[in-house]
Amino acid sequence: MKKYFNLTLSLVFIAAIGFTACGSKTSTEESTESMEAVEAQSSSFGGLALYTLRDSMSSNPKATLQAVADAGYAYVETANYEDGKFYGMAPADFKAYLESIGLAAKSAHMGMVNMENADQLIADAKAAGISYFVIPVPPMGMFTSGKDGMGMKGTAAELATILDSLGEKCSAAGLKLLYHNHDFEFKPMADGTVMVDYLLENCNPANVNFQMDLFWVTKAGVDPLAYFEKYPGRFKAWHVKDMNAEGNFAPVGTGSIDFRRILAEKAKSGMEYYLVEQDQTFGLDPMEAIKISHAGLKELGFN
Repeated sequence: MKKYFNLTLSLVFIAAIGFTACGSKTSTEESTESMEAVEAQSSSFGGLALYTLRDSMSSNPKATLQAVADAGYAYVETANYEDGKFYGMAPADFKAYLESIGLAAKSAHMGMVNMENADQLIADAKAAGISYFVIPVPPMGMFTSGKDGMGMKGTAAELATILDSLGEKCSAAGLKLLYHNHDFEFKPMADGTVMVDYLLENCNPANVNFQMDLFWVTKAGVDPLAYFEKYPGRFKAWHVKDMNAEGNFAPVGTGSIDFRRILAEKAKSGMEYYLVEQDQTFGLDPMEAIKISHAGLKELGFN
């Protein structure tokens, strides 16, 4: 009986050791996986304007966002808002999904804004965790586009009044309003006014600042650094996209724009965040294009 009892204790002891070892292995594996996930997230940097992936965002937004996270981006800018939803997701759901995959929505392009819907758009942007409310073109029917390129109906003074009104609303809600440029804002209007200069000099900087698109500034024949020098601190965000030999959009680091020179003056510009964007990829798969751009960001010293 004593031998049987000792044998039983031995078997229980061995089983306990085996169970503990198995438990330790499982815990270790889970810990390793968790650490890898944290490391992957901490190594992510930079942002992506989702307009670049608009086709895949329309067909499968969640899988596309996961691919953006896997490509090493840390945050995104939305380019779709309809019926109170971002890419078909309610603002809180959109925010929660982004958080679950290690992303955040930093800003939103809200070209559909007007004085009637502004309060709702601002509230939904805030609910989605968005900090910057971006006006991508002159709103409320002022923007024009055709064979002669982009332009605007109305005056710079009228646009400044609209931006100041929207900027006050955003500030009251805890958001920051930015105006995003193309090339036409840097060209003299019929009355000789350079629209972006007028906006910079007449909009209240407490409520209205700017998202500089480095491609379009270059396309307009303007040096970004000249604007950083003249209007320091006003360019809170950049769209980072390159220009190829034909003057078309190209992945970051593959074209002619001297990003190192521009990046060296980010403090003077006031830049708080930046986003890769490529409006057209000319046969290159857009997902491949954003991967090339992310590698380019790292090579150029963005972080």
